[in-house]
Amino acid sequence: MGTRLQQQHQTGSSWKDMNILGHFALFLLLGGIWAQNNRNAKAGGKSSKRTGGIQAGDAGQPAPAADVTAGSGRSSGGPTESGQEGAAGARAAGQQTDDMRLHFLRNVQVTCNDGTAAGFYLKEFRGSRRWLLFLEGGWCCYSKETCNSRYQNIPRLMSSTGWPQTKRGTGLLSSQAEENPHWYNANIVFIPYCSSDVWSGTGPAPTPAPRTRQGREKVRERNTNTTEYIFMGSLIIREVIKDLIPKGIKQAKVVMLSGTSAGGTGVLLNIERVASQLEQLGAEAQVRGLVDSGWFLESKQQRSPNCPETVSCSPEDAIKIGLRLWNGAVPDRCRQLYKRGEEWQCFFGHRLYSTLTSPLFIVQWLFDEEQLRGENIYLGGQSLSEEQWQYIQNLGLELKTSLRDVTAVFAPSCLSHTIITKSNWISFQIKGTNLPRALHCWDRSLEATRNNRTPAKGCPFHLVDTCQWPQCNPTCPALVDRATQQELTLLQMLVAMGLDPQKLGLDPQGDADSLVSMVSNGG
Repeated sequence: MGTRLQQQHQTGSSWKDMNILGHFALFLLLGGIWAQNNRNAKAGGKSSKRTGGIQAGDAGQPAPAADVTAGSGRSSGGPTESGQEGAAGARAAGQQTDDMRLHFLRNVQVTCNDGTAAGFYLKEFRGSRRWLLFLEGGWCCYSKETCNSRYQNIPRLMSSTGWPQTKRGTGLLSSQAEENPHWYNANIVFIPYCSSDVWSGTGPAPTPAPRTRQGREKVRERNTNTTEYIFMGSLIIREVIKDLIPKGIKQAKVVMLSGTSAGGTGVLLNIERVASQLEQLGAEAQVRGLVDSGWFLESKQQRSPNCPETVSCSPEDAIKIGLRLWNGAVPDRCRQLYKRGEEWQCFFGHRLYSTLTSPLFIVQWLFDEEQLRGENIYLGGQSLSEEQWQYIQNLGLELKTSLRDVTAVFAPSCLSHTIITKSNWISFQIKGTNLPRALHCWDRSLEATRNNRTPAKGCPFHLVDTCQWPQCNPTCPALVDRATQQELTLLQMLVAMGLDPQKLGLDPQGDADSLVSMVSNGG
């Protein structure tokens, strides 16, 4: 959920003079927050509208598509013989064999929002019994107004028209061993997000005929706000798996359902159904889930009572309204915990996690910029209030608490959004362990358990930063001014944010030693 920040990896030389850092580390992290969030102005593609906190950033997020090099061929968006066309297009364009190739679903009744054919990109690794399925992110739309705006400004998230014939995977989706050391040799499936329903939609919902005049008036009122769009996110996942049967997914040993942002939430919502579907097909694969930046906390903001007549809905309100529009489905065991109308709570990982039986690995920045956007904190070109700064301070602590009972987790104390599709994902570390290594340790532990062996010691996969400040982990993504492509000076950062450290009760001199210690320990 968020637009892609142009980032630079923090080099070792940035930390040479620890005495200077001690005096200025606090200012750096505060100003760095402002610098990174300069990119928020691009949120929502060309649109300047904010449609409910998270949507504005997430909907415009090109990741992982922006981390993917598209081939020269273009799809028509229709259910054509895409396999042959994609292969011919790739050969004609001279594409290498590590590209993922577009396939449209064989079931033409399951479509994107606008009725164009849904589909997936596939890079096969012959002989491999491991499958990696990836759900793209991009928040959602939940009303006629928000869906129309989304379709106008970010059509690729609602239509397959214009999808490229090929994509090049990065990070966990890369087929290069140096970039993806433990999963490069898996069959990789990228499922584009074109349903705008957080991967929960199951198609048109039946509308029973109302028996009373008041009921008929309510239906008439509701119909004035309905859209002509179709919401089939959950069904798209089901059909992709069906279409992968001839490719060998029934013989899989491991199937990892992964996703970023709204796609990460989609993993939580669909992993049990995917496991059940594969079991019914006779597959013996272990289905695992990898959730990247899809673990959110409920909003603390008081919003307009006129939602959805306005576009200022909180994320919770957007989900509440959207569930009815999408005919959205949530996992059965979670749904049973809540009364009718409260199913929206199952979209929040800390409420849903304990009800799921499939193994899950949660990846979450402790200061996720989309969580901040959900609180209407836009830290670029505006001052930062004391209340907003207090929220930022508390966010990391609350996220740590929510992740306390999660078995497998990687949570750096950084301000960013999404990790696993970044080409430099291998560089982020917690206590000397990077994310690919942690995932490998998790893999080994699960395999040992399946084979009744004792998991290896000294191979960690529960990694949460202990330092309290944004950017206190020295491997955090560097924060760059999008306009100038340079890091801002401390003075520019402080002046632009309107911060008064003394008023906020911050003493950079007094905090210097503790900040230096946190940086030295790497969280």
